[in-house]
Amino acid sequence: MATEIRKQDKRAINAITEDLEQLSSYNGDVASRFMGYVKPYKRKALIGIISVILFTIAVLSVPLMVKFTIDNAITDNNGNLLNILFIVLIGFSIMHFASNYFQQRVIREIGEKILFDVRSEMFTHLQRLSMSVADRSKYGSIMSRVLGDVGALQELFQAGVFAIGDMLTLLIITIIIFSLNWSMALGILLIMPVFLGLRIFWLPKARKAFLKARASSSVVSGVLNEHVNGIRVTQNMIREDINQDRFDERVRGNFNDMNAAARYGSGIHPPVELLVGLTMSLIVVLGGYLVSGGSVEIGVMIAFLLYIQRFFDPIRSLTMHYSVLQRAMASGHRIFELLDIKIDINDSEEAKDIIVEKGSIKFKDVNFEYNYNEPILKDLNFEIKEKETVGLVGPTGSGKTTIASLIHRFYEIKNGNILIDNQDLQKVTQSSLSENISMVLQDPIIFSGTVEDNIKYKARATREEVIEASKLVGSHDFIMTLPKGYDTVLEESGANLSIGQRQLLSFARALLLDSKIFILDEATSYIDSYTEKQIQKALDAVLKNRTGIIIAHRLSTIKNADKIIVLDKGEVQEIGSHNELLNNKGLYWKLWSNNESSFDDLN
Repeated sequence: MATEIRKQDKRAINAITEDLEQLSSYNGDVASRFMGYVKPYKRKALIGIISVILFTIAVLSVPLMVKFTIDNAITDNNGNLLNILFIVLIGFSIMHFASNYFQQRVIREIGEKILFDVRSEMFTHLQRLSMSVADRSKYGSIMSRVLGDVGALQELFQAGVFAIGDMLTLLIITIIIFSLNWSMALGILLIMPVFLGLRIFWLPKARKAFLKARASSSVVSGVLNEHVNGIRVTQNMIREDINQDRFDERVRGNFNDMNAAARYGSGIHPPVELLVGLTMSLIVVLGGYLVSGGSVEIGVMIAFLLYIQRFFDPIRSLTMHYSVLQRAMASGHRIFELLDIKIDINDSEEAKDIIVEKGSIKFKDVNFEYNYNEPILKDLNFEIKEKETVGLVGPTGSGKTTIASLIHRFYEIKNGNILIDNQDLQKVTQSSLSENISMVLQDPIIFSGTVEDNIKYKARATREEVIEASKLVGSHDFIMTLPKGYDTVLEESGANLSIGQRQLLSFARALLLDSKIFILDEATSYIDSYTEKQIQKALDAVLKNRTGIIIAHRLSTIKNADKIIVLDKGEVQEIGSHNELLNNKGLYWKLWSNNESSFDDLN
């Protein structure tokens, strides 16, 4: 039974209308799911936390040691005690160095591993999502999530561990200063309401600025991706200036947003430094009176001054950690939203590997729609027999490519059945189905790597088999003209090849798989007439013992097919050979008799 398409399942990655302010607030579900990525490294994380605690103890011990040295060694002129304290201070310095080294190394190492795990899981999930998700997704948004948002989660882990040390620092300093002198400690705490008021005023504005900057960065990524991919059209239509203005507008907006965020990020430091200065001045004056009166030792006052410097550092850090938390919550929502997109095409529990011996294909009452309540194929019924070459023709939007995609089960049909050798596609494993179908698409896809790697891609083949497939489709000659032949490294998307050359490589790749079913989807549209004749000769030999489906606009491509299926508006209009369709005097005859080369010429 086909999976029913429901309206609520139309969710797509780019259909995000999230409230960034709401997403930036703390969310227990996001935090708990993130902790799941930390669990595999919990032992190392524990080492990191212990290192942070030891580092905090080492840092906070120094002012006490200074106080003890001044009041008990220097004041009493005790040389032996001074030497002992010198050795102890060296010990704390070594402890400071070692704990700092380990906390930095361990925490950053775990952060990088978490980043790798999350990105790897996202990439794996993206590859398993159905084509319907890819059709409705903005690549700029996906790239922003996989790269930028994952980095924010990495920062969250690092900030979280360091926050433990910051809170521990505040707690220990508070205990120490009250134990040294409660009156001066109260003087320090009088400054805290001013700082809290500053924080309450600053954080909401900073949060909005940070989130706005992150959103505008995602927009810039999307626009950049769009224009880079469409550079041919841009140059052909002479839209460089228009696109430049549009891009500049987005970049300028992002620049302004980033500047605003930077102002809030750096704007908190001067007021905090002012508070530190005021507090230290208060301690100097208050401590001076107490020392002059003999109620406080000079070492206590110096210790207070040292602790004041250390007291506000963790407060500043915690404020910045809060900003990291906000960004991480928004990023976590975006990451887990992508990971939570359901894989709507799954193998059933009873699914078995398909066994294709003949290659016959049958469509029975098939209905399909990309979007809810917008039918593309309507009650489709036809049969492709064993080793039969069939042409699918029809105007643009008639459903030709959709049929090819459904045979490969890139999408789930609404209802009906698609059978290969009388095996329902929804009852077979997707991996085994892929092993038995070769496809050559209209837009050739070339990956970074050598020519040989691109041709082999999925197939396990020797160099000799790769060369044989290349000779069969006519790509061998041009490959040998490349600098290193089959070992030539191709640029991204095959930029150092012509479109026709890329298409020939995709032909060789498909032939090397030696599948029982061969699908060509407008595969010769980018190839010149001479090259097309070469490929046609090769395909005649290849398709002799295979089931072939040729989707084409040019009638010359499918004229010699065993059977031609004429489609229009998602329905079968005619089925027959070239001569039979001419005798029917239907849509196909109308096109042919008017000497038109393509169905699109009728529109």
